[in-house]
Amino acid sequence: MAKRVAVVLAGCGVFDGSEIHEASAVLVHLSREGAQAEVYAPNIPQMHVVDHVKGQPTPEHRNVLVESARIARGNIKDLATLDVKGLDALIIPGGFGVAKNLSTWATQGKNCSISKEVEGVLRAFHAAHKPIGLCCISPVLAAKIFPGCEVTVGHDTECEQWPYAKTAEAMKELGCRHVNSQVTEAHVDARNRLVSTSAFMCNAPIHHIHDGIGNMVREVLRLA
Repeated sequence: MAKRVAVVLAGCGVFDGSEIHEASAVLVHLSREGAQAEVYAPNIPQMHVVDHVKGQPTPEHRNVLVESARIARGNIKDLATLDVKGLDALIIPGGFGVAKNLSTWATQGKNCSISKEVEGVLRAFHAAHKPIGLCCISPVLAAKIFPGCEVTVGHDTECEQWPYAKTAEAMKELGCRHVNSQVTEAHVDARNRLVSTSAFMCNAPIHHIHDGIGNMVREVLRLA
């Protein structure tokens, strides 16, 4: 039987939704490993819409589920309908949508709140001892919800290669253990069944990011 994996998206586009290359890499690696991806997104308004040419917000209004459907080629479900009983694992790609639409991390950092729907899904998989894969910024969700967990967003020292390293410090302040790792690596927290990889938290060639996500997907499926 093919493993059934829920993939939760947060919109479409790095600055206001899911990072498209990360979401695509997750779907490609799940397919390569013979798993069945089931894509979900919350049916809520985006925090805002960003013009990806100018890097600036626009007056538009968009819906997270409708925008996520672009990545899923229309084959997507409302997150409210997700039933953990029929699924083997959960993966949440990164992108600023995680910090803007699934949580308020973008504006409040460690003092953020997590969407009730998203928190409920994460807690349901965790309680069922089913693995959760997280990449790029999405490990902050686990750091906020599961104190004492182990995750990685890459490195904790800011430099040209790791421009978002301060995220690791904020996560440590929440009581989680941050594990430094390379972009092609995935870290496994066996106790909490969490698998994380840094993805675009690192300035790296896109194939290295793709490889790291592949390692994350394989570890998630190994635990499923």
